[in-house]
Amino acid sequence: MLDSWLPFLIYGVLALAIPGSMMWMSFKFSQRPARRTRARTMPFESGVATGPLPRQRFSVSFYLTAMLFIVFDIEIVFLYPLAVNLHLLGWFGFIELLFFIAILALGYVYIWRKGALEWQ
Repeated sequence: MLDSWLPFLIYGVLALAIPGSMMWMSFKFSQRPARRTRARTMPFESGVATGPLPRQRFSVSFYLTAMLFIVFDIEIVFLYPLAVNLHLLGWFGFIELLFFIAILALGYVYIWRKGALEWQ
């Protein structure tokens, strides 16, 4: 019975040991300043000072790069199940894998030629 539960136990021990050791090391090796400064007493949220937010405009290339990342990231996720079952699918799966990668490469070359990856 232990053979079937051993991987789960190892995973559980590591899942507790890694964050626990990180917390212990952060308390053990942290350095506190000797005196309080004005900057330390000011409230902040995630390192960003509170107050009115400055009005920022992002360029179109920022959004374009973000959308291209999401599209290609999702497409790459589709390769994982195909790679896992490639031996069951045989040559049909291999040809399908090559076809899918060719479509991704063609799309990548297209957006590269259009200049969508240029940051200006």
